Amino acid sequence: MKNLKTIAIALFVAVASVSVNAQTKKIDVKASTIKWVGKKVTGEHSGTVNFKDGSVVFKGKKLVGGSFTVDMTSLTSTDLTGEYQGKLNGHLKADDFFGTDKFPTAKLVFKTIGAKTTDVYTVTADLTIKGITKPVTFDITVAGNTATTAFKVDRTKYDIKYNSGNFFENLGDKTINDDFELTVALKF
Repeated sequence: MKNLKTIAIALFVAVASVSVNAQTKKIDVKASTIKWVGKKVTGEHSGTVNFKDGSVVFKGKKLVGGSFTVDMTSLTSTDLTGEYQGKLNGHLKADDFFGTDKFPTAKLVFKTIGAKTTDVYTVTADLTIKGITKPVTFDITVAGNTATTAFKVDRTKYDIKYNSGNFFENLGDKTINDDFELTVALKF
């Protein structure tokens, strides 16, 4: 019985020291941004999508974790206005693309983090879009209470195949690139 108490106390101390060493910082969803660019043969469209919530985890000054939820219903183009913006936003939210009625959020969860330089980390994360989870890898730079990254996502891995030249023939100038670009700035 005495050994059991000793083990329980040791376990408690070990868990307490781990939680003291790790610090979770919630992101400021209003100040954090996600900008996107989608390209096609005849040009490109750009826009934003908002965070719903998220946090980064540090052990001392070292980034050790992160988890983010994106409000896909906030997806909007910023390169168009009026009727054309409404049409593009509607199409991007439809089942051809992100199906935001069925899938109102997307999620990114850091899985492995390796230090590249003092403030730059290489992250492999699980990205879930339309209920499909695939790994993505990117570099992220942390400076004070900010972090920034830019990376590409292959939309076809998430069953977004609309006008993809890899799935449809004879699209000509209607072809849309499979990759879209994300530029993310976190404030915490």
